[in-house]
Amino acid sequence: MEIVEVAQLYKHIANYYPAFDASVDRVKADHKYLQDFPFKVAQENVDQHIRTSKYPPNIAEIRGSLGEQIERDRMKTATEEYFEERARARQQACPPPPGWKEAIYAKLGRC
Repeated sequence: MEIVEVAQLYKHIANYYPAFDASVDRVKADHKYLQDFPFKVAQENVDQHIRTSKYPPNIAEIRGSLGEQIERDRMKTATEEYFEERARARQQACPPPPGWKEAIYAKLGRC
């Protein structure tokens, strides 16, 4: 996000939360924490925050839970891959040869 976009976002926040500090110094200071974040996502997070909270958003709320969403998507993909692998294994599975179970029990001393 560019510094101009941070200023635009802060102006938008200040429209709904008059006590919110949208000064140039604050924009410059917070740009450090928002420069790697997409403006569109931040805008959506702020709009959602405005709908659900009577307090102005902080940096973490502006960034939202993008990290959690990425991790959730990664875990979802890993789970789908795991179930696909299990399905392939199920299709390739075959019963043990005759007498295998009895041979194991004999080795263990159970008969």
